[in-house]
Amino acid sequence: MVFSKTLASPVAFEGIGVHSGKSVRLRLLPSPAPGIVFRRTDLENTEMPLAFDRVESRNSTTLRGDRFQVRTVEHLLAALWVPGIDSLVVELDADEIPIMDGSAEPFARALQSAGIVVLPFPQAALRVVRPFMLEDGGATIAFAPPGEENELEISYAIDYAHPAIGVQTLRRPLRWDVFVGEIAPARTFGFLKDVEGLHAQGLALGASVSNTVVLDEAGVMNGPLRFPDEFVRHKLLDLAGDLALLGRSLQGRVTASKAGHRLHFQGVRHLLDHPELAVVEGKS
Repeated sequence: MVFSKTLASPVAFEGIGVHSGKSVRLRLLPSPAPGIVFRRTDLENTEMPLAFDRVESRNSTTLRGDRFQVRTVEHLLAALWVPGIDSLVVELDADEIPIMDGSAEPFARALQSAGIVVLPFPQAALRVVRPFMLEDGGATIAFAPPGEENELEISYAIDYAHPAIGVQTLRRPLRWDVFVGEIAPARTFGFLKDVEGLHAQGLALGASVSNTVVLDEAGVMNGPLRFPDEFVRHKLLDLAGDLALLGRSLQGRVTASKAGHRLHFQGVRHLLDHPELAVVEGKS
């Protein structure tokens, strides 16, 4: 039986939104009740539960409520979802989670320091029982039943026509030790040639060499990389954060190729909309 978890003590962060460019203060507060709730401290009487029904993507994962939005939630959600922290209040004073160093490592390390408390609420897990695959313009995402270990395993393949990236593939079990050591430290990346266009759309206004791996035509401008294949590792991180939108743990094998947030969302939605593809286990 798996139970809900919260933090043993609050943790706080300060930084800027990678897209808004605005400073933001973030606090993660222990909660005795099941569920993750977002609260804007700069607005009055505003709370929004984590849910998949109002999610969208513009170069990141955004949650939209009736009165406010929270942008770029994927790195934080990944750090919460992998260890099973599902009872929490997320307070922030702007509309975007701070990007920190571009990875989920600051969140993961802070959660480790804060400690985790198990709550007396059984938590359901979703186990894939029938495989399926979705395709969009040559990109794919596939879900299949778990292997013998009955855990979550994620795989990613990317192919960029750039000398520093090229074809990269990676498969990892999504356990906490693997996440902290091999996935969470991987930073977001972007191309110098795209900056002007992104700024024109109101995106990447807070991106810099301190929070983004930047590539020009020749290579990485602000190396060294944390891993030779840091780019595909970051795609695994983004996928984990988007899978957190399921609202429960997942047992199965998820394989993505040349995908992105939008196709991740389609996979999550398809799984939720077709109950014959997965069974709910562990909650009584």
